Amino acid sequence: MSSSSISSRLPDPSVSAGVRSGLDVIAGQGFRPWKGLRLGLVCNPTTVDRRLAHLADLLAESRDPKLVRLFGPEHGVRGTAQDMIGVDGVTRDARSGVPVTSLYGATPESLAPNQEALADLDALVFDVQDVGSRYYTYVYTLMLCMEAAARAKVAVWVLDRPNPVGGVEVEGNLVQDAFRSFVGMHPLPVRHGMTVGELAALFDEERRLGCELHVVEMERWRRDLFHDETGLPWIPPSPNMPTLDTALCYPGQCLLEGTNLSEGRGTTRPFEIFGAPFVDPYAWAERLAALDLPGVAFRPLWFQPTFHKHAGQACGGLMLHVTDRRAYRPFATGLAAIAAARELWPGDFRWRTERYEFVADRLAFDLLCGTDDIRKALEAGRGVPEIRASWAGAEAAFEKRRARFLRYG
Repeated sequence: MSSSSISSRLPDPSVSAGVRSGLDVIAGQGFRPWKGLRLGLVCNPTTVDRRLAHLADLLAESRDPKLVRLFGPEHGVRGTAQDMIGVDGVTRDARSGVPVTSLYGATPESLAPNQEALADLDALVFDVQDVGSRYYTYVYTLMLCMEAAARAKVAVWVLDRPNPVGGVEVEGNLVQDAFRSFVGMHPLPVRHGMTVGELAALFDEERRLGCELHVVEMERWRRDLFHDETGLPWIPPSPNMPTLDTALCYPGQCLLEGTNLSEGRGTTRPFEIFGAPFVDPYAWAERLAALDLPGVAFRPLWFQPTFHKHAGQACGGLMLHVTDRRAYRPFATGLAAIAAARELWPGDFRWRTERYEFVADRLAFDLLCGTDDIRKALEAGRGVPEIRASWAGAEAAFEKRRARFLRYG
């Protein structure tokens, strides 16, 4: 089935009152700014317009510009690989027939396109949906592509998309230099409240890339909108990001990757369901309820992951229910859940010590936090309100830093 036959059954975005993504905008121009260009495309299943047509298919149908190569971020062009699973370096896309270069392989060097992969391109297009959290690796794929493209004298076009968890709130500390990794390559807070187009401009200036950067802005997006208020379809950006609810929880619940607590991979609601075989769900829920955390409630449950941590084992745990997403503070909530688990089961809880995102000499939890200060504070028994107060200055400073790069009201 062609992309046009799929699109014909869906509303025309040109007459919709909803948000138009950068892809919708440039497709509506008939790709005129790209006429005569040889393009590379960084893409995955989210690279679709409002009518669910994939940009690679649209470019193949237009024939001008010429689609030369696809580049796949973590999880691959088709989004089939699980977290931290390397994808083979160069293959050929079965549908479009063009070569595919992986940007997530077995080594740190695989995370950026090499100069050979850019040599026959006039421009590199990035169109991948982010989820608004600094751990999510797609924004660093963008940053590394910009660095490589600047060296190769290849223009970069970013087709902007909404920050699905809103563009207002900023939460969390900034990454320290000693703890930079592929889950934190630039000093961003955990929840940055920026779009990929805005981040691209910030990266270009703050890292002095000298990139020929073009951002195709969205139309009708406002900073206070969540994704389900945009009218755009939700396409899972990765295998364990099935819904907007997942993205809302992710800035805090991803911290569980740095522990032996299951973050719910192998269940139908990853990052909302979490726990371990040693957990008493009711004791955990009672401890967290006493903290009166804003915008969230916890439901005791048992679950059995089909893969990943504790696969095939019955786990006690909780399901996180966001009751007020504008009041909810996911990073602080995730820290509170971990702190409570440490206090309740000190003989069973542990920090992850295995290699994580290409790094073996620092704890995964510290890489996610961008510092070891937070872990040390938890181990010293400091409460989450006190820890949260320690990054208030960083949040305020980042809001000033980002202000000049914001494109939407």
